[in-house]
Amino acid sequence: MSARCDAIGMVVSDMAASVAFYRRLGFAFPEEAGTQGHVEAELPGGLRFMMDTEEVVRSFHPGFEPPKGGGRTSLALRCDSPAEVDTLFAEMVDAGSRFELKPWDAVWGQRYAVLLDPDGNGVDLFAPLPAGE
Repeated sequence: MSARCDAIGMVVSDMAASVAFYRRLGFAFPEEAGTQGHVEAELPGGLRFMMDTEEVVRSFHPGFEPPKGGGRTSLALRCDSPAEVDTLFAEMVDAGSRFELKPWDAVWGQRYAVLLDPDGNGVDLFAPLPAGE
């Protein structure tokens, strides 16, 4: 079998808000991305992150309805240090982002926090804790 993961895709209700959110996290979208129905950002290692508006999805799947009650997808973004988790979390919340969990030291040895994107999808921020903490 030769199938391999090439892209991660999300359906979004507000492309401009979603592009702004993910840009603050460092995703590089083309300048006009906020006005497009489909956008892509290349991630390290060649993986792509794609977003489509609900309207675009309905153009080929007319019965599409977004899930009710918040997001069902999450992304996990590794930070360089526990301090970066705290800093990035604070920057995102100061910019108006919602969150599910404030930064904490998880029992599995990571500094961890959970932001929510504009559609309620979780975006986990994490970094390994120094040994012995």
